[in-house]
Amino acid sequence: VLLEPFVHQVGGHMSMMTYDEHTVCKPLVLQELSFYESLPLAMRQFTPQYKGIVSVHLRKDSLGNLTLLASPSLQTESCGQLDNAISDSSVTIWHKCKWAASTGSEHELVKWSHTQLTKTFKDSCPAKMLLRTDLQYRTDPLLEDANGNQPERASSNPWGLHCHRQHLNRMSSKHNENKLHQFLLLENVVSKYRYPCILDLKMGTRQHGDDVSEEKKARHIKKCEQSTSASLGVRICGMQVYQADTGHFLCKDKYYGRKLSPEGFRQTLRQFLCNGNHLRTDLLEPIILRLKALLSVIRKQSSYRFYSSSLLIIYDGQEPKENAAPLDNHPRFPTLQCSPAPGSHHTRVDVRMIDFAHTTFKGSKCSHPTYDGPDHGYIFGLENLIKILQNLSE
Repeated sequence: VLLEPFVHQVGGHMSMMTYDEHTVCKPLVLQELSFYESLPLAMRQFTPQYKGIVSVHLRKDSLGNLTLLASPSLQTESCGQLDNAISDSSVTIWHKCKWAASTGSEHELVKWSHTQLTKTFKDSCPAKMLLRTDLQYRTDPLLEDANGNQPERASSNPWGLHCHRQHLNRMSSKHNENKLHQFLLLENVVSKYRYPCILDLKMGTRQHGDDVSEEKKARHIKKCEQSTSASLGVRICGMQVYQADTGHFLCKDKYYGRKLSPEGFRQTLRQFLCNGNHLRTDLLEPIILRLKALLSVIRKQSSYRFYSSSLLIIYDGQEPKENAAPLDNHPRFPTLQCSPAPGSHHTRVDVRMIDFAHTTFKGSKCSHPTYDGPDHGYIFGLENLIKILQNLSE
């Protein structure tokens, strides 16, 4: 399977790849694998579904262009064969036994085929005309006009392509083409949205993991002190918002997010909910309810520290058609009811935790200090996020 850059990556530094329409993959980190393997039941609705491991190798064509190829297999592994799976060049479908009971019929066992190829990059995204792939991304922060907007370039989100290019170059310089790399397969949490509006938030007052060098630790502490991570427990790492008036995405990157004051953070959060014509006030209640549900879960997770993890808030830039004819008036659907089920408005928004390479917890396979109680830095960030959204709502 030819791995394509994930066109909706708005933050992070590690390249996310598209495996198929409903699956993304990223380089395997043992600490992150350990997290997904022992994920508490209550947290599963707030994390991407873990789908297994796949072997990936780098390929260079005659022109020197680099691509990544994944090697799927029909073979499945039992849950106890972690060590063998990591060294084996095959896909392991862990959720056959780990997830089936909790996820229901929506996520049946994935059937892999050697002939299954992803759609080409240009066809893989409904907003393909809006997220152009021919941009030459520069290393300096994106240009903005006096109002903080990115004229013309706002129609595309180049961050994922930037990460992808850097990642390929790093792999090419460090390893030969024959080396097999292990990647995690994860649910593509934005696949159900036509124009996914995504806010990537770095959560917590501390970002460095227990395993980093003193130099990196000092860098992370400085970034937190100079951004809203210290004052609010949350900072913006990336964003894309569909603008209905122009038909383009407005994009912000992590450099923009680092510079924001608490008031600038509030204004950007408001901008995330503005489609160019009006504020999407219909989304405020479901987002707040979902964040409150996550807060309740995090408060109960003793020993977990989600250092450097992110929180995604997602909604569809295409507004629901409120005036559509109800289904139960249609002769072909006489038994369907048009009244929404309780909580059904939640499907319009999603809140997911991602990036667990530095997450620690009691019983994890990686050596690290063991903490007591919940992650108060993460809780502080969630509480402030909820307050700001409630103020917007009022």
